[in-house]
Amino acid sequence: MELEWRDLAFHREIGAVIEALDSTQFWTRLTRALQRYVAFDNWVALRFTPDEAPLVCAESPTPDGTVDVMFQDYLAALYQLDPFYIDACERPASGFVTLADVAPDNFSMTSYYQRYFRKNIVGDEVHFNYRIDARHTLAFSLGATHGYGERDLAVLALCAPWVIALMRQRLPHETFDTSAAPGMGEPVEVNKGTATGSPPAADVPTYAERFTQVAQAGGHTPLTAREVEVAMLTLSGFSTRAIAEKLAISFETVRAHKKHIYTKLNINSQSELFALFYEAGHRSTQS
Repeated sequence: MELEWRDLAFHREIGAVIEALDSTQFWTRLTRALQRYVAFDNWVALRFTPDEAPLVCAESPTPDGTVDVMFQDYLAALYQLDPFYIDACERPASGFVTLADVAPDNFSMTSYYQRYFRKNIVGDEVHFNYRIDARHTLAFSLGATHGYGERDLAVLALCAPWVIALMRQRLPHETFDTSAAPGMGEPVEVNKGTATGSPPAADVPTYAERFTQVAQAGGHTPLTAREVEVAMLTLSGFSTRAIAEKLAISFETVRAHKKHIYTKLNINSQSELFALFYEAGHRSTQS
């Protein structure tokens, strides 16, 4: 087998990644190895767990070395609208995942996309996922200011087996940064007949509690568990028809839920609904 100099350089990079499996340089060296073949602009390694804020393993530094405020907003609340987080929690599996694989049909029309994704990631995102167990997924995200082309996706998919294998080997050496996930804690459960629950910390409202406060202030009853579910799916980018299919209810039932949500919260648009959701998470980061 004949090797070109590019192949030799790549093998040296892989050797450096393996050598760093038990060091703090692992994610940086893994990133460098992949950047030889595909251009991307930011990266982060996270552990996803249903109903919990992601825990950070490592992330790309900001150009000026300051704290990424938008990413802190993501960790505080916006992760609950992230299609990669939602997919990993609902269908945990190891593999290479593209934005097209997981984004809901109306994703690009959501306030989450317009106000966070497009500004923070800008163009496109892919994940390498390692399923730790039924509740936990180790995710390595690569974000780009441009859309990944067919060649980029093919190369990353080709790299996926060894990237995910290295992520599995890295896991015993990982120390998850619990301090980087401020605020919201575990979101309130909405499958037990209530949309209020208990706050994760004193005087820090969850999004469901914020909805309840607004509804009651307007003289309305709190949102039901199903209405909270429909509200979150709407914010995540699911169309009315997609919500109906996902929840196995009729199109007209979803429309009725949305009407009740907007009436109870005294709002007229999805952007106003997002503002209420975002305020709960943003206030928690300031506490």
